Amino acid sequence: MTRLLASVRTPGEARLAIAGGADIIDLKEPAQGALGRLPDATIAAILRAIAGRRPSSATIGDVPLAPEPVLAAVRAMAATGVDIVKLGIFTGDAEATLAVLGAAARDGVRLVAVLFADRAPDLALVARCAAAGFYGVMLDTADKSAGPLTRHLAGTALERFIASARQHGLLAGLAGSLAAADVPRLLPLQPDYLGFRSALTAGGRAAPLDAAAVARLRALLDGAAPASKATATAGAASAAPAATAPSAASMMSSKPR
Repeated sequence: MTRLLASVRTPGEARLAIAGGADIIDLKEPAQGALGRLPDATIAAILRAIAGRRPSSATIGDVPLAPEPVLAAVRAMAATGVDIVKLGIFTGDAEATLAVLGAAARDGVRLVAVLFADRAPDLALVARCAAAGFYGVMLDTADKSAGPLTRHLAGTALERFIASARQHGLLAGLAGSLAAADVPRLLPLQPDYLGFRSALTAGGRAAPLDAAAVARLRALLDGAAPASKATATAGAASAAPAATAPSAASMMSSKPR
C-alpha cells in the first residue's frame, strides 16, 4: 500500500493533514529551498500537535555534502525527536558523507536520502545508502519551478529506482511537485509513499494546506484503479518525453530510537 506523505510547516497544518488522512507528517519550510529546515521551536510545536498519532520526518536543510557538517545537522535534527531524518544528495562529497552517517544509523537514527530527479541522480547511491544503514531513499526535485518529477524521469527509471530500493531493503518514496494527475500514473509502480506539498494547498507550495485538497489526495490514493506496471511505465514516460535513465518496512510504525 502506498502511503500519503504530507509536508507541513505549522502545528495547524499537521493537525489538518492528520484529520485528512495523511500517513506520514513531513516537517519542511518551503520558503527555505527544496528541503528547507524548520526552526527547532516550530518542530517541537508540530511534534506536540502530532502527539504520536503519525510518524514524523524532517529535513536538515539544503546542506552541501561534507561529512562533519552533515553528520552534525543529522544528529541535531534527530535530537528534536522526529522519527525520520531526511537529507538531500546535494553537491559535495557523497561517498565520504554517506560513510560517516553510518555512525548515526548505528545509533538508531532513521535516515532517508533524497536524490534529485532534475540533477542526474546516480542510482548507485541506493546501494551505498543501504550499506551505511539508511532507512530509505526517495526521489524529489531540487528546482520546484522546473516541473514535476515525471517531467525529469521516465517511468522506467522510476521503476528501476523503486526496484533497487526494494532489493537493498530500503523504503522508496517519490515526490517533487506532484499533482493529483500523477497519482494514477505512479501508484502502479508501488512506491512506499508519495509526497506532496503544492497539491495539498489551494494556492501553491507556499500557501497553507487546504482540507479539501488533502481529502482529494487521500481519496485518490485509496480509490485509484490498479493499473499494470507496464501501463504506469508508459504513462509516466509520456509525461517525461525527454527524460533519460539515470546512471546506474513500514513507515507507519513510529518506534522510538
